Amino acid sequence: MQEYFVDLHIHIGRTKSGRAVKITGAKSLTFSNIIRHARDYKGLNMIGVIDSHSPEVLEEMEDLLTAGELVEHPEGGLNYGGMSVILGSELEINDESTRGPIHVLCYLPSLQRMRIFSSWLENHLKNIHLSSQRVYVSGRVLQKKVKELGGIFIPAHVFTPFKSLYGKGVKDSLSEVFDADLIDGIELGLSSDTNMADQLAELHRFPFVTNSDAHSLAKIAREYQKIEMAEPSFRELGLALKQIEGRGIKANYGLDPQLGKYHRTVCAECMAYNPAYDQACSECGSFKKVKGVADRIQELKSSEGNLEERPPYIHQVPLEFIPGLGPKMLEKLMDHFGTEMAVLHSVPLDSLKQVIPEKTALTIDRARTGQLSFYAGGGGKYGKISD
Repeated sequence: MQEYFVDLHIHIGRTKSGRAVKITGAKSLTFSNIIRHARDYKGLNMIGVIDSHSPEVLEEMEDLLTAGELVEHPEGGLNYGGMSVILGSELEINDESTRGPIHVLCYLPSLQRMRIFSSWLENHLKNIHLSSQRVYVSGRVLQKKVKELGGIFIPAHVFTPFKSLYGKGVKDSLSEVFDADLIDGIELGLSSDTNMADQLAELHRFPFVTNSDAHSLAKIAREYQKIEMAEPSFRELGLALKQIEGRGIKANYGLDPQLGKYHRTVCAECMAYNPAYDQACSECGSFKKVKGVADRIQELKSSEGNLEERPPYIHQVPLEFIPGLGPKMLEKLMDHFGTEMAVLHSVPLDSLKQVIPEKTALTIDRARTGQLSFYAGGGGKYGKISD
């Protein structure tokens, strides 16, 4: 068994021809750029590209297979020089059972299965070329289709106020929308962690995944997990999510929830911090609020948690959040140490000090050991390091 760094939620911004896929994604976020950046700069071993259903994205993958830059793994996934690419699709469901849009992640084992899935989707959504489109079937129908094709099904960023299972979706139970037996994991999102999520008893049965939901190259691996598998393949990923045959998630790495965009409740008008969701804003008098993830979880809380059976959740500050660490200094770190994974996990403090200013090196080290304080984010604005 070996340990692999894995980020399963990376968007395509544009196709090779320049056609938009994730409209809010960066133009530089093409498939070819993603796989190079994720492997060579970030140091990941497995990634999930969750706009793989888009026809032009599929064509680019086919071209890279023909050129020999990608190789299909016999156990699922595409191999790019040692890094595994898992083909996924983020979709939005919204029918009478959801009471609000919910995003889900669907992963398929091969290019052929993703082509079949894409053809099926084309009959159930308005624009097959775009990301995160509303699919006009129920959650259970979508789950059954994914499973019919041998896929993996994971509700996405389940606590964010918008477009999530517990945000504006179901109030009491995921079983209102999904077949729990066909869920392979729960994606936490940037504003929560294992300790928070495990306060919902119905989630105890599922593994938690922490992914970047990257809309730019820089955001790749801002959250990820370390997974123990025999090799980086689709089949091994499925075994790890089931925690069988010695496979499993060994650690989740993610933002301190205070750094997330929706951790605390804020006024939607003036963005003042307002812990009381049902009262007027003390600053401007508005009753319009964006409910924070922390408050939403307290509403849903049904357990004190079951953390002894969970892998550790390691609060980690991405390098782009480090004060004073600009593009030139970051490039210098990469030139010396290779990848962000190396800087975040293995480069000694003394080595960092030899390359960048001591103050910045110390901040990185304090971030790695959980010694930083934060100003909490909310209402769509990220939190910040306060010291």
